[in-house]
Amino acid sequence: MVRTTRLFDRKKSRFKPQPKVLILCEDSQSGKRYLEDAAFHFRANAQVEVAHCGVTHPSGIVERAIARQRNFDKVFCALDRDTHLCFDRAVDLAKPHPKIKVIASFPCFEFWLLLHFGYNRKPFAAAGGKSPGELVTKSLRGQPPMENYEKGKNVSHFDLLKGEPFNTARVLAPRILLDAVNSGELNPSTEIHLLMDEFEVLSAPQSI
Repeated sequence: MVRTTRLFDRKKSRFKPQPKVLILCEDSQSGKRYLEDAAFHFRANAQVEVAHCGVTHPSGIVERAIARQRNFDKVFCALDRDTHLCFDRAVDLAKPHPKIKVIASFPCFEFWLLLHFGYNRKPFAAAGGKSPGELVTKSLRGQPPMENYEKGKNVSHFDLLKGEPFNTARVLAPRILLDAVNSGELNPSTEIHLLMDEFEVLSAPQSI
């Protein structure tokens, strides 16, 4: 019996290839590690690169995203508002580029971590020689087990907070962001939950 070559044809995939995603963040340790661990948790890490791009100001991060976007399907820039003078410029730089999305935190990424412990809409304003971001970190250190939190430490805070605290943050962040937009007061709020949603989508095969 002669077998037809059809029997040896490779079966076409029923799923789209996973998009190649780049995430740029200004924090080379704690924030970067959190996003890497979150991507791994959702099994989205294979196509996700979380990269500290060597600059610590928002417009520099977006400029790097523009330069690198051709090699990726999506690029996210995780930016802290805090006291950065170039934040608005960074947002404007990203607008003409459909692949690039700014993920903003007011005043900083640590506010996302703080939401793991409950609702908060009290604005953080510079006081006592400390920036708004530093005051968020101070509040975060008041929450066990975050007493020794340092922005520059390479510690898996995602693993430390996953489970109920993580789920709490995912529920609260969209509510707070909606209230922030409706009230016109973005301090405090964060869009980090949108990255978590993206990781979850990436983890599921997408039918063609």
